[in-house]
Amino acid sequence: MTVANVALNDGAHAFDTARYDIEVETSLVGGSLQNLKDGNSFAVLNSHGDIGGTNAAEGLFYRDTRFLSKLELRFQGRKLLLLNSSSHDDKAALSVDLTNPEIDQDLEVVPREAIFLERTKFLFEGVCYERLSVRNFTASHRTLTIDYTFDADFRDLFEVRGMKREKRGQETSQVVAPDRVEFQYTGLDAVKRRTSIVFAPVPKRLEQNRATLELVLGPGEKTSIFMTVACEEGGQALVLDFFRAYRASRRARRTQTRRIATVESSSDLFNEVACRATSDVYMLITSTPLGLYPYAGVPWFSTIFGRDGIFTAMFMLWMDPTIAKGVLCTLAAMQAQEVDPAADAQPGKILHEMRHGEMANTGEVPFGRYYGSVDSTPLFVMLAGMYLDATGDLETIAEIWPNIDAALRWMDDYGDRDRDGYVEYQAETNGSLKNQGWKDSHDSIFHEDGTDAVGSIALCEVQGYVFAAKRFAAQMAERLGHHVLAGNLKQGAEDLRLRFEADFWDEELGTYVLALDGMKRPCRVRSSNAGHALFTGIASPARAKRVAAALLSKEGFSGWGIRTLAQGEARFNPMSYHNGSVWPHDNAAIAIGLVRYGLKEDAARVFQGLFDAAKEQEMRRLPELFCGFIRKPGRGPTPYPVACSPQAWAASAIFGVLGACLGLEQAHSDDEIRFRNPIMPAFLDEIVLRNIQIGCSQADFRMHRYGNDVATNVLNRRGNARILIVK
Repeated sequence: MTVANVALNDGAHAFDTARYDIEVETSLVGGSLQNLKDGNSFAVLNSHGDIGGTNAAEGLFYRDTRFLSKLELRFQGRKLLLLNSSSHDDKAALSVDLTNPEIDQDLEVVPREAIFLERTKFLFEGVCYERLSVRNFTASHRTLTIDYTFDADFRDLFEVRGMKREKRGQETSQVVAPDRVEFQYTGLDAVKRRTSIVFAPVPKRLEQNRATLELVLGPGEKTSIFMTVACEEGGQALVLDFFRAYRASRRARRTQTRRIATVESSSDLFNEVACRATSDVYMLITSTPLGLYPYAGVPWFSTIFGRDGIFTAMFMLWMDPTIAKGVLCTLAAMQAQEVDPAADAQPGKILHEMRHGEMANTGEVPFGRYYGSVDSTPLFVMLAGMYLDATGDLETIAEIWPNIDAALRWMDDYGDRDRDGYVEYQAETNGSLKNQGWKDSHDSIFHEDGTDAVGSIALCEVQGYVFAAKRFAAQMAERLGHHVLAGNLKQGAEDLRLRFEADFWDEELGTYVLALDGMKRPCRVRSSNAGHALFTGIASPARAKRVAAALLSKEGFSGWGIRTLAQGEARFNPMSYHNGSVWPHDNAAIAIGLVRYGLKEDAARVFQGLFDAAKEQEMRRLPELFCGFIRKPGRGPTPYPVACSPQAWAASAIFGVLGACLGLEQAHSDDEIRFRNPIMPAFLDEIVLRNIQIGCSQADFRMHRYGNDVATNVLNRRGNARILIVK
């Protein structure tokens, strides 16, 4: 995913030909950052729970606008000492433990570490809630001064990331009550945005950018200060009592995860990784009118992305199929209905990205609803087929069948620009993304000599997605009684497979080429894209083994994961976004593909690398990506400086790989839960899976590794589903 460097020019919107590659100057790994998210709001905080330090990404954001750009807590005019800063396991809140430095003011000395302060923050329905608990551990009465300084800049997220604007709307701020300050902004889109900050108890002094509260505490006494920051856009936010809001927030999180499958293992470290991944996925999931949708990531991509949501739903399907249903219904509702070159939209195409901020509303960036991804459409059809296989929910498939049919027609019509049987992309306007596969940075598609590929680009992995989409669509069409269409789709998939083998295989490279350019010249580059041919099943079995060997060679595999680009290729750079880095979701898709072709030991090797990378990360969290440097003893993977963390498809990758290695299949048509040739990596001796569902049945399993073999025991079964262990 990329965003753009856009400037206004004489009132018109001129899009830079750099195609939305912002050179971000703010690293997200230089200091410890904490993230909170709820619905359309998220916060990036420093370890003290403050906003506005050295990292420009910090802030409280709502619908792609920063509603709070500064919030700093001071005690007796001094910065507090950090004791601990941690997110709760369910990500409902951030807890920060603080204490005082030594204070010598007005002939009164407060000794170091005499006052304990606990700061609790969480988000709920557009409001940031904070409680500051203060306790006096001295033997004397103390008069203590607490200061908050704050500001709201109402910067669009694209501005925060680095875009420059010549014009902005009008800002005002005022104290509207003894306990309340309001910041207001009327944007160039005519939308009125307001940040309302309220304190309890009433501050001793309240100014436009500062609140001073005075506390008198006896020995051992404790009291609390409460603050709410409401983000309001066109209406007034509902602000609740702190404790009522906290209970509602926790209850909403528990409701989302009540029926999901769970994982527990013999490895404490893996349990931490799995718990963090679950927590991150459900922090990023947003309830929409059409169901659950995993927003892509914090901070830059906290919104609906088609491709990211689809992959997340695929990886989570065995744990929670309601995510897939929400993604399918949401994307169906947003499917393009007409040709719009500025949005790269054509009828039947599935959304790439949706933004709500001022710059999207005014057209300064084209991402209000933007359709510039070539792969979201076939992936949408793939997910629909996978969802039906796992759940048997034919009613939902029937409801969205017109959208599936439109997506299929887009692939054969608008997607196949030159009628050669391949789905291609080419930027429609100067405002379009130059590259429109998942590797969408401007330099990611090129020839072996390093020159750019030009013209209509047919990506390797996209042909695989189309192949799988047509096969799944044929199955769905059969279930819905469209028998002639089903036959045509099967034949179309087979025709594509044969052409793909002839045009994309490179015998000398021993793998499939990255792409075909507009002149049908192959981009003879070894990349991870070829691994997605295994994921989709378009690769022949013999060639799949050679692709796997190339991906897991010393040039392809860093020790932490498979690189996006093999070492030795013209543009290889382990620090690049798409040309040598390691992406967890990419590795998960490849691992699933390895399992498809019976290469489970290779898949377990990928699983081992991802787990080893996760356990080296802060909070045991897999980020969006990390650098592709070779693994060295005693050192973790090198972070990518502006990687989003958490990121939905990275967090869910662990579950995609785990399900694949265990051979877990939910075959609703046969009412069976299957474990096909399960394998467990060396770091796991035992796994317990609970609440694996098929139809109206649920089952719990214990799986134990004995060398290279895995024994499976059914701990509990509810319902009549059959359990099969296939070896």
